[in-house]
Amino acid sequence: MRTYGLMTVHNPPAARQRAMLRRAGARVGSGLWRILPTWLFEPLLVRVDRGLVNGSLELHLPDGSVRLLGGRAQGFSAIVHLANWRALARLATAGSTGWYRAWADGDWSSPDPVALFALFGANARSLGEAARSSGLPRIIGRLKLARRHNSRRGARRNIAEHYDLGNDFYRLWLDETLTYSSAHPAHPKEALEAAQIRKIDDLLARLDLKDGQHLLEIGCGWGSLAQRALERCALDYTGLTLSSEQQQVVQQRIEAMGAQSRARVLLQDYRDCTGTFDAIASVEMVEAVGQAYWPTYLDCIARLLKPGGRAAIQFISIDDEIFPAYAARADFIQRYIFPGGCLIAERSFREMAERAGLRWADQTRFGLDYAWTLRQWRERFDAVVDAGRLPPRFDARFVDMWRYYLMYCEGGFAGRSIDVAQVTLIKG
Repeated sequence: MRTYGLMTVHNPPAARQRAMLRRAGARVGSGLWRILPTWLFEPLLVRVDRGLVNGSLELHLPDGSVRLLGGRAQGFSAIVHLANWRALARLATAGSTGWYRAWADGDWSSPDPVALFALFGANARSLGEAARSSGLPRIIGRLKLARRHNSRRGARRNIAEHYDLGNDFYRLWLDETLTYSSAHPAHPKEALEAAQIRKIDDLLARLDLKDGQHLLEIGCGWGSLAQRALERCALDYTGLTLSSEQQQVVQQRIEAMGAQSRARVLLQDYRDCTGTFDAIASVEMVEAVGQAYWPTYLDCIARLLKPGGRAAIQFISIDDEIFPAYAARADFIQRYIFPGGCLIAERSFREMAERAGLRWADQTRFGLDYAWTLRQWRERFDAVVDAGRLPPRFDARFVDMWRYYLMYCEGGFAGRSIDVAQVTLIKG
C-alpha cells in the first residue's frame, strides 16, 4: 500500500519482481568496475547527499559498505544496491538514460524503484546537475534529440514509434475504455475504468457541449472521449490522430455506435486542420508537440475555435524551475519511450496561450492521481507478463524497459517534480 500524501513509500515488491532484480544483478561480472576505489566516486556521492534535502537513500556500495545519503528531513525513503561502480559512472555522465542502461544491465537494483524515483523527483531542484548528463554524452543526446523534431514528417514517425506498437499490446493492460492518460479516481479502490470515465466527464464538462455543435479532438487516442461525447450529445465530432492503429479502432467505435453520419477520424496533423469548431478537446497530446511548436499548437487552437469557443486541455507539466535543465538534455523518456516528446513548462505555455488570444481558466491539478493510474497500469502489465499473454515480438528487454518506464513515471508524479492538469482555454 502506498500513501503518497504522507511522503513515505512502503510497497514491498512481489516475489517475481525480487527474483528479477536478483537475476539482473547476477549478470554483472566482477571486473574492474567492482574493484575501483570508493574515493573516485566520493564527489558524486557528496553532491547527491547534499541534494537530498528531504528523504533518504540507503546506498549499498560494491565494497560491501552501506552509505546513508540525506536523512535530514522527512521524505521518501529508498534503497539501492550497487553491483558495481559503473552505475554511478553512467549516472554522472548520461543522467537518466545512463541510469536506465545501468539498471537494464544489472549495475544496480532496488526493492522498490518507484520510491527511488519519487525521492529524486521530490528533490529535483536541490539535486540540480548531480544526476544529469554532461560532457560528450550530453552532446550526443542533444544531437539525437534534434533529429527527432516534430516537423510534419517527424511527428508522424515519432508517434508511430510509440502508439503503433500494436492495438493488441495496449488492449492487454489498459482498461476497457482504452484510455492512455491519467484517470481521476474518487477513491483508491475505484475501478480504473470508472476513474477514466470520470476524467473524461470532467473534461467534457468544461466544454459545455450542446446538441448540434461540432467538437474537434486533437490527438483522439483510441476513441474513449469520442464515444463518451457522442453518447452524451447529438453533436458532430472530428478526431485527429497520426497513428494508423488508433485510427482503425476509433473508426470501429464510431461504426459500432452507428454514428458515421456525424463523426469522423482523420489521419492528419493538427497543423493541417481547417474549418471552425465550437469546442476543442486535447488530452495529453501537447507533450508530443515539442517546445519549438508550442506557439503553433496554440495558434491552431485559436484559429480553429469560433469566437467564444472553449478548448479543454489535459497536459503533463514539469516544475518550471527545473525545465531549462530538463530541456537541455535528452532524458530516458525522450530517448527510449516518446521520441520528440517534451513536458510542458506551464508558465511559458500559459503566456503563449494568452498571446494567442486564449484566456486560461479553471485549472485543476491531479498529479497524485497519475501516480495511482500508473500503478494500476503496471500491475495490469505485470499480470499479463506473468500469464504469458504478451505477444512474442516483445522480448525480455522490452518488458523490463516498459516496466521501468511505468515505475519511473509513477515516481515522478509521486515526488511532484511532474504534474498533470486540466485547463479551459476560452477564445475571446
